[in-house]
Amino acid sequence: MATERSKTLWALGATVVIVAGLAARPFDSAPQAPPSAGLGWVNSEAILQSLPEYASAESTYQVDLAGYRAEVQRMSQQLDSAKTAFDQQAIVLSPSAKQQKQDSLVAMQRRIDQRYQELQQRAQQRERELVQPVEQRVKAVIEGIRAEKNLAFIFDVAAQGSAVVAADKTLDLTPLVVQRLRASAPAPAPAKAPGRGRGQGPR
Repeated sequence: MATERSKTLWALGATVVIVAGLAARPFDSAPQAPPSAGLGWVNSEAILQSLPEYASAESTYQVDLAGYRAEVQRMSQQLDSAKTAFDQQAIVLSPSAKQQKQDSLVAMQRRIDQRYQELQQRAQQRERELVQPVEQRVKAVIEGIRAEKNLAFIFDVAAQGSAVVAADKTLDLTPLVVQRLRASAPAPAPAKAPGRGRGQGPR
């Protein structure tokens, strides 16, 4: 999916995944403990690729995307055929008939462009529907780890535009995130046993 579309979802969406909110109390005379300076990082792409539900969402999206592409291809072929027919007939058409055919081709092109935009929007919406629940679960686990370890920041090295070129491996929380996600993964739905239709008996 990442190579087939604009990657609207394949990193978790920010250079800094989670920032801890530190409330300041400037008028409190009691001594304050220094805030935690703990840092960590994750590779969101590796996390998502490790999840079966992400693979399932990816597969479903690709099937839907193939359907959208097939529809656009059919419309383009129809337009190409109409243009070819016009080119072959243009020499014998009257000026008014030629203008009518040209107007028809322009209208067809506009319909195709409009439908293409609609399918693009539908594909983006479908992508969000499929992937957003997975991303939300990943973010919730990352936030839980951040709070548990009292970290100030957790960076996503796979985020688009990330400037990280090297990082301390001991700060890599990716394996821990994957472990927590797998431990809390929803149980797969039980497979339905094949049965006979209502009112049907053995033949």
